[in-house]
Formats: sequence, structure tokens, C-alpha cells
Amino acid sequence: MAKKTAAATAGAHGEDAVPTARTAAAPEELAVRPGEDPWTSAEVDEARTALMEETVRLRLEITTAEDAIAGLMRDSGDGAGDDEADTGTKNITREHELALASNAREMLHQTERALSRLDAGTYGLCENCGKPIGKARMQAFPRATLCVECKQQQERR
Repeated sequence: MAKKTAAATAGAHGEDAVPTARTAAAPEELAVRPGEDPWTSAEVDEARTALMEETVRLRLEITTAEDAIAGLMRDSGDGAGDDEADTGTKNITREHELALASNAREMLHQTERALSRLDAGTYGLCENCGKPIGKARMQAFPRATLCVECKQQQERR
């Protein structure tokens, strides 16, 4: 998985060391279900690129939502001259923007976690049972952390 350099090893023994960049897991180290072809470098690169693009998109979405929320807060003023419908509309709009920002933050967290798991070589392993999630599922939903069986159990609860 991640390789240690002499500097990183020295740091593990209490000596001063310069942090080193992690080495990404090799594609063949990533989990697949029985009968599936191993991950190829191109497939891993495609997954990484898609996740990184999603990270950029989500950061922009969060910034846009936060700007909209700031504008709504600034424009809310004291509400003088607003009737109940205007106040209600402003509140609903503000709550909607807050929900969008919260959802985007959660998706960003999941996307960054998927990138970390890709680097660590645990991408494609179910976080619940430890079995392979399945390459096709990971390609369809790159942020997946549970196999289909565990996800179904989670949804039944």
C-alpha cells in the first residue's frame, strides 16, 4: 500500500523527519468481486479524475450557496414593511439554501473520503463487512462505502 521512505521511517522512531507524500495504491491492489476483472490504471485514473472534478464542482456549489445565504441574511433586515407571506417566502428560501449547502458539504466529505480510500488501497471495500463492493458499483457510484447487501440492511433499519 503506502510506501515509507527513510525520512518517514526515521520519524516513526522519534527522530525529526520531513513528511513525505503518500504513494497511491496500485490498481491491482484495489478490491474486486469474484469474477470481475481487476482495476486497470486507466479505470483508476478515470475514477480519480471524476472524484477530483466532483470535488471542484461541490466546492463551487458550496461557495455559491454560502454567498446566496449571506445575501439573504443581509436582505432580511428587520422585516419592516413585509407581510407574513413575504417573511415566510424569505424563510423558506433561506432554509432551502442552507439545505443545499449542507448537502453539498456532505457530498464533498464523501468524495474526499473516496479519494483517500483510493490512495490507501481500501477503495472498493465495504466499510461494514470488509468484502469487495464491486467494480461496477464503484464505477456507477464512486462514493460508495457499502456493498449492496450492507446498504440494503442499513436502509431496512
